Amino acid sequence: MSIEKKTIDFGFSEVAIEDKVKKVKGIFDSVANNYDIMNDVMSLGIHRLWKRYTVELSGIRPGNIVLDLAGGTGDLTKEFAKRVGKSGKVVLADINESMVRVGRDRLTDAGIIGNVEYVISNAEALNFADNSFDLVTIAFGLRNVTDKDKALNEICRVLKPGGQLMVLEFSKVTQPLMAKAYDFYSFNILPKLGKFIANDEQSYQYLAESIRMHPDQETLKNMMLSAGFDKAEYINMSNGIVALHRGWKY
Repeated sequence: MSIEKKTIDFGFSEVAIEDKVKKVKGIFDSVANNYDIMNDVMSLGIHRLWKRYTVELSGIRPGNIVLDLAGGTGDLTKEFAKRVGKSGKVVLADINESMVRVGRDRLTDAGIIGNVEYVISNAEALNFADNSFDLVTIAFGLRNVTDKDKALNEICRVLKPGGQLMVLEFSKVTQPLMAKAYDFYSFNILPKLGKFIANDEQSYQYLAESIRMHPDQETLKNMMLSAGFDKAEYINMSNGIVALHRGWKY
């Protein structure tokens, strides 16, 4: 008798669990060089406001140590590096080497050197010691993680007591009419923009699908509490197109 392979969602498709990391890596290898341009186009630049609000709400101070997980091209890393100063440190960690390379080049060109470290790391098995970071952020990356519960447990482990996790991620739209318009945009316009700008329609079709498969606001909040966070909450932005989840380890 054959044993059925365990599968997991990859957008609206199902793939073998062990294949998802490879498929996600292929997506981001494909879009790395056009990632920032596409973020601006597909969000009309609003992603910058979402990220700025996240940084402002973080309460990060000089001397703090920050992990920007799934840090990609370094938008958050850049801002945190300015705030932690020479006495602090920001680690830009991503499972995808192409994204880390683009992020390192971008930040170096911007003069962000000396207090940033670049690491290839899987969110499900972080290569950092317990109680290492004052803050962990993961922006638009958690939905691509194969085992989100394992990743949240790992994040809780590497946070210092009193440390904070901030998850900035696409979520469930709360306004019905906006939800319909957002669905139309996501499945009819976004992939075409990907084809026109990045010559990659398929990756942006996956993006739209992966957003719909991600846990909604309350589900993710409860997952954070189950992972060991003592307190968790979320703030909806743009009527829930994006939600900022915050969790604290005491």
